[in-house]
This record gives sequence, structure tokens and C-alpha cells, in this order.
Amino acid sequence: MNIDSLWANVQPYLVDFGFRLIAVVIIYMAGKIGLGIIDKVLKKVFSHSKIEPTIVKFLQNMIHVAVNVFVFLAIMGKLGIETTSLVAILGAATLAVGFALQGSLANFSSGVLIMLFRPFKVGDFVEVGGKSGLVHTIGILACELTTPDNKRIIMPNGKIMGDTIMNFTAEATRRIDLVVGVSYGSDLKKTRAVILEELQKNKLVLAEPVPTVAVTELGESSVDFFVRPWVNTADYWTVRSEVLEAVKIRLDAEGIEIPFPQRDIHMRGTNPTA
Repeated sequence: MNIDSLWANVQPYLVDFGFRLIAVVIIYMAGKIGLGIIDKVLKKVFSHSKIEPTIVKFLQNMIHVAVNVFVFLAIMGKLGIETTSLVAILGAATLAVGFALQGSLANFSSGVLIMLFRPFKVGDFVEVGGKSGLVHTIGILACELTTPDNKRIIMPNGKIMGDTIMNFTAEATRRIDLVVGVSYGSDLKKTRAVILEELQKNKLVLAEPVPTVAVTELGESSVDFFVRPWVNTADYWTVRSEVLEAVKIRLDAEGIEIPFPQRDIHMRGTNPTA
């Protein structure tokens, strides 16, 4: 076999391989350019949105993975490699990983929901699953809370979204709910006026909504008033403490008794000893 006949036999394969190689380069470059365009579009779309940066980054990563898988399969197809078996293997692997990471996937999807719907943000004080604390971090799998005594709680997102979330700092203002009991012999109108006056003295108590002081219950040993001033959320604990102290001092000064439960015990069938 001479060189001419050898070249005649090899040439069609080389030409075919050359076209395939060119197609592979075009597919690769198209995928790379496409990802660049997608990144720019996402950056422009989400730059002025309120969506968490973590969600945007995750979306970008998922798109990158999907495009890269598509480009890989397209290149394999152009090189003449059967892709059906590859797709089947990838599908089986994905299914196996999904079963193995079922709990993590639940936490992951819950993390996405938390970032999308924002039931709380970093810095909020929340109670969830019987635990309360300041939100320290919001992650894709778990959130971290810092308790008032400076303990760190790591809570899976699946547990958070599956429970009731109470956000104490979601609103700008909060109402303080107190109960003050006075003796049955007290002047109720005077008591109410005195408590209202102490609320009005506190500069952190909001004028609107108007504080409420009213009889709420006739207890066993006291007439109970509910005391409900409104404050800025940041001032809640400060005002609560100040109001309790001021009301106690003022009621004492006015001679208004704050009773405490008492029991009279009668002894029968015993003789007193001298």
C-alpha cells in the first residue's frame, strides 16, 4: 500500500475528526460565552432586588452546573460517544445522592424558602422550636441564634420552617403587657390615674397608640389592672423595667396597697401548749 492510497483511506476520517473538533470548540466557547451573558443578566436583574445574595449565588451555581453538564454531553455526542448511558448513570447517581442526603435536601429547600420569604433577618430576636435568641447568621442549611446569655444555637432550617416562628423585632413598635394588682379597699379611679401618670412621665413610652390602663380581673386577693404602654421595639426591656419600678414606688407613696396571696390556717383537734 503506497502513501497515496493510505492518505486516501485516512483523509475522510481526519476531515470528519477535524469537523468534530471544530464543533467541540464551538460548543465549548458557546457555553462559556453563554455563562458570561447569564451572569451579567443575573447581576443586573438582582442588583436592585431584595433577594439574599446567597440565593443569587446559589442560582448562578445551579445554572453553571446545568450548562456545564449540557455542554459536556453535547461534546461527548459530537465526539461520537454514546451519551444515553452517561445520562442514565448521571440520573442514577443523582437519585442515590438524593436519598442519601434527604435530610440535608429538606434543610436546603427550607433555607431557600427562608431567604425568599424572609420571616426574619440577621439581628432579629426570634423564638422558634422552643428556643429564642438573636439571629446571628442565616445559612443555606442552618441558622445560628445567640441566646440572651450568649449561647450559640445552631438550628436546621427544616426544623425552623416546620415550626411556628415568633419574631419579636419584625415591627418597629411593641406593646408591653403588665398586670398590677391592688387591694380591694383601694380607690380604683385614683389607682388608674396614678399608673397613667407614671406612664406619661416616661419619655420612652409612645403617645400613640395611647397607653391602656383598665381593670382586667377581680382576683382572690386583688383587683388586677392591665397596663399596656407602646414603645419602640429597641426600648422594650428598658421601659418594662422602668415602668414596673416607677409604678411600685408611686403606689407605695400614694398609700395604695399591692397585696400578696395569704392563707389562714385553722388547727382543729389539738390543744395549744403553753
